[in-house]
Amino acid sequence: MNTQLSLQQIIDLNGKTAIVTGGAMGIGFGIVYRLAEAGANVVIADLNEEVGNTAAKELNDEGFKVAFIKTNVADEKQVKNTTDFALKTYGGIDILVNNAGIYPIIPVMQMTGVDFEKILAVNLKSVFLFTKSVAEIMIKQDRGGKIINITSIDALHPSAVGLAVYDASKHGLWGFTKNTALELAPHNIQVNAIAPGAIATPGTGAGKPITPEIEAILKKFLEKIPMKRMGDSDDIGKVALFLASDLSSYMTGSQVVVDGGVLLS
Repeated sequence: MNTQLSLQQIIDLNGKTAIVTGGAMGIGFGIVYRLAEAGANVVIADLNEEVGNTAAKELNDEGFKVAFIKTNVADEKQVKNTTDFALKTYGGIDILVNNAGIYPIIPVMQMTGVDFEKILAVNLKSVFLFTKSVAEIMIKQDRGGKIINITSIDALHPSAVGLAVYDASKHGLWGFTKNTALELAPHNIQVNAIAPGAIATPGTGAGKPITPEIEAILKKFLEKIPMKRMGDSDDIGKVALFLASDLSSYMTGSQVVVDGGVLLS
């Protein structure tokens, strides 16, 4: 007798609750959409209240179960408030996607200490705060869990001048992913990462005017992509669903590169 789960059962997230940081737009929204489509209750934790509420309403109007809470992901009290909100609203937390990130283009020689600290606070400290808060809940629930960190191909290869601290934050996040995967594995909490390449989002200029600096970087980058196109948010959303579901049941401490082949060049 075949006791394996069916494909539908493997990707079914009904009854599970996810928190997605920076989920109001771009890559985060692509992830929120796929997790909600698979049946998960999703909490969008984002600083942009107007866009966050609009995103939640749009998805709820489609019949999904999505809630928004304004969150400064680098503030410990607000992180705790968000995890408490998820517990109160949906009764548990099963999936955490640490997606929030910033990437101001500032050469090291022009950077201030304030710039440096802000990038690390949003891109790295926030992941520590959310991972610790959510993992404590997952351990108490005693049913395992999934933590997905959005790194970057910059965690594996340097990008452009002006992104040194961004690159450092992503190298750090990849190291944090591997080490927390070791620590949390005994609790059946899987910790993995997705390393996007060039993804067309509002942050990279999709659908709006962009600065000459970003335009120059994107043009140079596009020439290196074997698939000859930028990715879109759903390219990351589908991989996040893979890591959030039983499709990745024997994976932890891994990083999935989603870059159109750019690292091959």
